[in-house]
Amino acid sequence: MPNHSIAIDGPAGAGKSTVAKRLAAKQGLIYVDTGAMYRTMGLYFLNAGIDIHDEDAVSAHVNEPVIRPVCSDGEQKIFLGEEDVTQTIRQNEIGDAASLISTYGAVRARLVDLQQEIAHTNDVVMDGRDIGTVVIPDAFLKIYLTADVRVRAERRVGELAEKGIVRSIEEIEKEIRERDERDMNREISPLKQAEDAVLVDTTGMGIEEVVGFLSAVYEGRLGTAQGEEG
Repeated sequence: MPNHSIAIDGPAGAGKSTVAKRLAAKQGLIYVDTGAMYRTMGLYFLNAGIDIHDEDAVSAHVNEPVIRPVCSDGEQKIFLGEEDVTQTIRQNEIGDAASLISTYGAVRARLVDLQQEIAHTNDVVMDGRDIGTVVIPDAFLKIYLTADVRVRAERRVGELAEKGIVRSIEEIEKEIRERDERDMNREISPLKQAEDAVLVDTTGMGIEEVVGFLSAVYEGRLGTAQGEEG
């Protein structure tokens, strides 16, 4: 496996995807949005009329969807079969479905295999909830991004507003708390900070500030590694 990959974990709304995209572009790495893969899987089951609350039913069909992440000009698009579902999967209903099915062992096994296949052949910036602990535990740099729940809710409301979707902060905050609880307490690959991850609380930080800080950490490690090799 290439040895300069970055693993970014953290709860919903901590800014993982935005930070990961910009960090990948800044460092010339390939960005991989693992959450989009779970959302695409969730979209498949919803469209197929398969009860996402029935783990046995989901597990029986887990190998059916053809999920293809495609990286182009630093951006990741995701396809379900031949359909570009990059925007479709951002609906709240699909995010909730993804959170639920991500607790199923068969779903995680299928997608972790796909994620590891990508990471084994590329230097990547990969974000999710178990990247540094399960998917690429030997990543060159591991980061755990977090932020105050209220701040995360405000960010999500802003993101939705840009898409013309109006939701209350209270409603989104409740959903985020419920998702945190589910992600952190699931039996398989729960959300947690890897022991050797750099903890970054983004509550009072702007995106560029976070990206700049992480770039400095990454470049510092590269310098140290190159010095040791020399």
